[in-house]
Amino acid sequence: VTPYTFDQIAAKLCTDPVFGNNSQCEQQPVEVQLAVTLYRFGHSGNAAGHSAVARWAGVGHGTVSLMTRRVMTAILRPDFMSDAVRFLTDKEKEAAKSWVEARSCKAWRDGWCLVDGTLIPLYDRPHWYGESYFDRKCNYSLNIQVCSVHLLP
Repeated sequence: VTPYTFDQIAAKLCTDPVFGNNSQCEQQPVEVQLAVTLYRFGHSGNAAGHSAVARWAGVGHGTVSLMTRRVMTAILRPDFMSDAVRFLTDKEKEAAKSWVEARSCKAWRDGWCLVDGTLIPLYDRPHWYGESYFDRKCNYSLNIQVCSVHLLP
């Protein structure tokens, strides 16, 4: 993720109640928790293990799981998802279709949406709904799918 994108995600997540507590022992800043989570998701095998991530981040072994759980809880909330993910309007679809037709051929006009996906391997089976994360390659992973639509005039 670019620094700008990281800052935007952190700013949106910082207001989520999962990052607040009534304890004298404060949580790490949202930026640190997001960085640890992204680091963990960006690695596989032993490098994504709790101990390796904890050493990298300078936090306790159990803190890695807590941080990841908090970040994912905030990201999966409907409020965050409705801001981060949306469908195109009919006007945006038509603009993208026109762009594809002008730069390729009429037959490809309906190919206005480019989609690519990748699996992000997880170190271990998630505790909650773990079977849902089991992929076709017999690993536990997150399926990330990116949809790119060209909207330039």
